[in-house]
Amino acid sequence: MTVHTLPVPGDDSPRNTAGRWKMIAVLLVCAAPVIASYFTYYVIRPEGRRNYGELITPQRPLPAIVTVDLNGKPGELPALKNQWLLISVASADCDTACQQRLYFQRQLRESLGKEKVRVDWVWLVTDSAAIEARFKPALTEATVLRTPAEALAQWLPPAAGQRLENHLYVVDPLGNLMMRFPANMDAAGAAKAKRDLDRLLRASGSWDKEGR
Repeated sequence: MTVHTLPVPGDDSPRNTAGRWKMIAVLLVCAAPVIASYFTYYVIRPEGRRNYGELITPQRPLPAIVTVDLNGKPGELPALKNQWLLISVASADCDTACQQRLYFQRQLRESLGKEKVRVDWVWLVTDSAAIEARFKPALTEATVLRTPAEALAQWLPPAAGQRLENHLYVVDPLGNLMMRFPANMDAAGAAKAKRDLDRLLRASGSWDKEGR
């Protein structure tokens, strides 16, 4: 009976080294489209072009925050991955500023035309109060989830002097929070936000497809 030598931890023989390089090469090939799209968006920019949204660095992955939908079904925030997400945060009573943000979320998504299927607009509700019936017809295409306010505060960073509820946030399909639009968006700001979303969708078109 022949006894083969078992691999020794830390063995850097040519065979093991070659295997590791092959594994690294495979990972790089898989990640290349994602890396290229982000490089295009973040680095290769025409002279004078500026983002309206502020890039979040370092990116923050979707945390395992518990969610409950309007039908009482529990879940977790990472279940939203594999779509671009346009997120707002507010309590259920949804004051005038909240209603304005929801309106801009819906309009921004609709303005993307056929690309809108790659974007979900999400309202994260920070309390357990009832949502008024008059809001519900406008939310038929929205993802509305109840989430703990304290947990969201650990994840979503507002601009200096602002509350996290004042912004719209963008999460990429890999589940990374990567952009924050300026607080209290108006119509002119919404037009600029659409340009940012258009660029993001174009830059990621080679690897991001509609649906989960």
